[in-house]
Amino acid sequence: MAEHHDTSPAELGAPMDYKEHESTYSLFITLSKWGVISCLALVAAMAFGFFAGGFFSAIVLFIVICLAAWFLL
Repeated sequence: MAEHHDTSPAELGAPMDYKEHESTYSLFITLSKWGVISCLALVAAMAFGFFAGGFFSAIVLFIVICLAAWFLL
């Protein structure tokens, strides 16, 4: 016999995989947070490198900011 699959839309009560939904949302929030932190660290390092006049010091500052965010968050 043919199997019965629930093809009704979610609005009508189709089963949802809430565990998978929550893990995907958690990953999205984590990636968004680290994307914003890395962009802000990059802008700060670029400004520091421009005004202080050093490429190496800007790279060091970028790494320091990212590590500080890692330990603080």
